[in-house]
Amino acid sequence: MKAVRFHEYGAPDVLRYEDVEQPLPGAGEVRIRVAATSFNPVDGNIRGGFMRGPIPVELPHTPGIDVAGTIDALGEGVDGIAVGDDVVGFLPMDGTGAAAEYVLAPTAVLASAPKSVPLADAAALPLVGLTAYQALFDHGKLTAGQRVLINGAGGAVGGYAVQLAKHAGAHVIATAGPRSSEAVKSAGADEVIDHTTTSMTAAVTEPVDVVLNLAPVDPAELAALVTLVRPGGVLVNTTVWMPAPSDEERGVRGIDLFVRSDADQLAKLVASIDRGELRVDVAERVPLAELPALHARAAEGAVHGKVIVVPPAA
Repeated sequence: MKAVRFHEYGAPDVLRYEDVEQPLPGAGEVRIRVAATSFNPVDGNIRGGFMRGPIPVELPHTPGIDVAGTIDALGEGVDGIAVGDDVVGFLPMDGTGAAAEYVLAPTAVLASAPKSVPLADAAALPLVGLTAYQALFDHGKLTAGQRVLINGAGGAVGGYAVQLAKHAGAHVIATAGPRSSEAVKSAGADEVIDHTTTSMTAAVTEPVDVVLNLAPVDPAELAALVTLVRPGGVLVNTTVWMPAPSDEERGVRGIDLFVRSDADQLAKLVASIDRGELRVDVAERVPLAELPALHARAAEGAVHGKVIVVPPAA
């Protein structure tokens, strides 16, 4: 089968499109014929060797944490899932990824794929959808009637976060640049602040219950976000290289989010898609052979929105 792998850490040119042996599923695993994987910024950090501590991968390594595809073979002891089933999943981050024609997956990370979007497009959901869900509900404890500020709402996680928060009955304030402000409005934001022209601390005049920071802001900007949170509220931060600040005097907690695979939560997101409550946005569809070029564009900051990566048709 075809796969993209890197044999040593480094720049995007270490990625090679090559022939590798088709894997065989072990106990508790299935083999998936990949409809698509997606590009996530963490893929570039793993390839560059910057995540060796938290995400130790074995070389050569195939990237691609998200998968959407069709079950092709079952390992020993697998039940409740059948050959021919369409699935989505967030694969173990330190394991072999889905930038290939086939990938193995533990059944515990998989959910049935949404039926209302093309199977390949469902690869745009798992990591970013789960990040948004866990930030808002596991950590932010967001409930109806609360106010939430989503900083960096124009990205892939932000798009899901705005939709989920709005559907939960929250008042959603979002920051976005001119390029993404319309998309953020159409996702359901009640207020959109143009962070390129307006200070958030000036624009947010009433305290919020939850701040979700998705943007690589400087530490002073991140600290300023805490001042917008009401006493007893929470700031959830996804930029893990910069710890979330808190304000103990006012009981404002700062939480750093490390997303985890959760098939039950993924199934909830899929159900929301099929009910028409959650939109899947795909900015680009890139052939698997062009993944090295996609990594290079991402390194230059030239990738916007969610990109799925599609292997050659069978």
